[in-house]
Order: sequence, then C-alpha cells, then structure tokens
Amino acid sequence: MIAGNVDLAKASLEAFLPSRRADYRFSPFNALLLLGLMLVGLAVHLTVEGYRVEVVVYAIAAALVLLVVLRVTQAWEAVVIAGAIVGLAGYLLFRHLLIPSYPLVAATVVAALLAPSLQIAYQWERGVLLRFGRFVGIRGPGVFLIIPIIDKVTQYVDQRIRVTDFRAETTLTKDTVPVNVDAIAFWMVWDAEKAVLEVEDFNAAVVLSAQTALRDAIGRSELADLLSHRERLGREIQQVLDAKTNPWGITAQSVEIRDIIIPKNLEDAMSRQAQAERERQARIILGTAETEIAEKFAKASAAYQNNPVALHLRAMNMVFEGLKQKGSMIIVPSTAVETMGLGALGGLTALGQVRPEGEVQAEPDAATTQTPASG
Repeated sequence: MIAGNVDLAKASLEAFLPSRRADYRFSPFNALLLLGLMLVGLAVHLTVEGYRVEVVVYAIAAALVLLVVLRVTQAWEAVVIAGAIVGLAGYLLFRHLLIPSYPLVAATVVAALLAPSLQIAYQWERGVLLRFGRFVGIRGPGVFLIIPIIDKVTQYVDQRIRVTDFRAETTLTKDTVPVNVDAIAFWMVWDAEKAVLEVEDFNAAVVLSAQTALRDAIGRSELADLLSHRERLGREIQQVLDAKTNPWGITAQSVEIRDIIIPKNLEDAMSRQAQAERERQARIILGTAETEIAEKFAKASAAYQNNPVALHLRAMNMVFEGLKQKGSMIIVPSTAVETMGLGALGGLTALGQVRPEGEVQAEPDAATTQTPASG
C-alpha cells in the first residue's frame, strides 16, 4: 500500500513538473571562455587593488563552481542563480576583509552570463533557436552567438542517416500464424524546423510508426510471403513510413527485415513438410526416368524385332561381358539358352576338358578286349 502511494505521488510530481531541456550546449570551448573572463577580472582586480591571497582563492573557487553548475544544468535559470550567489558571496567576503570587490565580482557575473553565449554546431548538426519562446531560425554548422537568457537553443538535430531497429512481437499473419519479426529502418531529418516544432519526440515517433507499419504489413501477408518476399515487405513498410514522416521533415530511406521467428512446433512441421516434398520430387524424377528408359528400350527392340541374328549377337555380347569378371555368375532365361545354343557350347567345353583323361583310360580297355578275341 505504501509503495503504491509512493509511485502515485512520483507519477503526479512527474506530470506536474515539465521535462527539462537544455537551453544551450556547454562545451570545453565555453569552459575556456569562462576561465578567460575570470582571469581578466582577476588581473584587473590585482592591478588596481594589489595582490591578496583571498582574492586568488575566491577567483579559483568561483570559476570551478560556475563550471560545474553550467555544465550540469545547461539552463539559464541555473546560470542566473549561480552567478548571483557566487557574486554575492564574493561581495560579502571582500566587504568583510575590507577589500574593494567591484572588478572581480562584476567579472564573475559577466563570465557566468557570457560563457554559454558562444555556441558551436558540428557539420552534420542544425540548432533550432528560439527567442522569447518564438522560432527565429536554424543555426549552424559552425560558431554562432545567442543572447543570454533571451535565446534558447532548444535542440541540436543530427541530419545524418540514422539506423533504428524495431520489432513486432507475436503478430498474427493473414493465415493466423504468430511470428516475431525484427527489422531496421534507415532514415534522416532533412528539415530540422519541422522535426522539432511539429513533433515532441521525433525519434520515438519514427520507431512507433515503423512498428505500426510493420504490424499492418504482417497482418496483410501470409507466412509464405513473409519468408520468401522480405524485400517487398520492406518496401511496403518504407513507403508507409515515409508517407507518415515526410510532413515532419523526416525521410525514411529504406526498411530491411532482419529476422522472422516462427513457433518451434510450426518450424518442425514445416521441416517435415519440406522433407516430404523433396521425397515426392525424388519419386517423380525416378518415375520419369523409368518412363524414358522404357521408351528407349522400346525403340531399341524395334531394331531386333525382325533380325534374330542381331538379337543373337547382342545376347552373346552380354554373356561375354558378364564372363569377363572373375567369380561372376550370370542367370539367363532358358529361352536365351536355347536360342544362343549355350547348352551345346557348354557341353563341348566340358568335353574338351575331360577328353585327355578318357583317352588314357580307354587304351587298356581296348587291349584287354582284343586279347581274348585273338585267342
């Protein structure tokens, strides 16, 4: 309960207090300018009134305090308050020491006011200048002057090309598939006046507009289109984003889709589908090859249809090619054996291998047979 009351009070305070924006940019060059003015005032004081250690200590302390305040706050209110406090403290100190303080105190106040008046904008920057709250122009690049307290550099706008990443989490596609999409947008500010005066925070506006355009594009597309046409999706988002930001002085140059993340179970299902599709294509290719082979065989058989001698020679060649391999065994139909005379050929071959042994055994038999006949 207490924590809730604290959060409520904090939110109310933040809503009541306006957000602070810098009135100027306090750079090292401004710090050197402040120190230079303080040294001039110190030199004048020492020349007129003579050397005193208290005066030197005060000058150093005042310069350090002003540097810290001006650098941290960067607001005219803080400049006025800090300059008044430091100057009053010096006046009281010198009055207590019976030292005339007008040169150094005056130099302190002048340095506090003039140090931030000299501003520098980099080559790629443009400063939006307001005077009494009204727009008076764009300043930069380079050095330019502002009137203390009256002028306010509300913002320095970087006009280089910027890269912003954005994403759409758990967004449904047209076929109701939840996806997470990461994208990047390349954009630039070409009119600093419009970007600052017409939009409170153009950086956040560009990011939120890009996310909205991305979600709309995802909702109009199916998952297959998202995966296969990322460039087209990026162009659609870029056109929608550019049409929205162009009146603000901002141009969206391009949008690129970096990653599309789908649920794990859907990813597994798509993987199985792709595998089945590849298997189907393999079977189709195999069937097509079988058809082409059959057609080639049909054309080849036409050459042997009325030419048995050619068919016989082809069969003999096939047997010969098979017998060249050692340890090979060929199984042929009985019709092929009868057609090619392989039975007779095998018998003659076997007879040629057995005949020498038969002749040796036959001679004694003949002699034995003839001997009784002669008797």
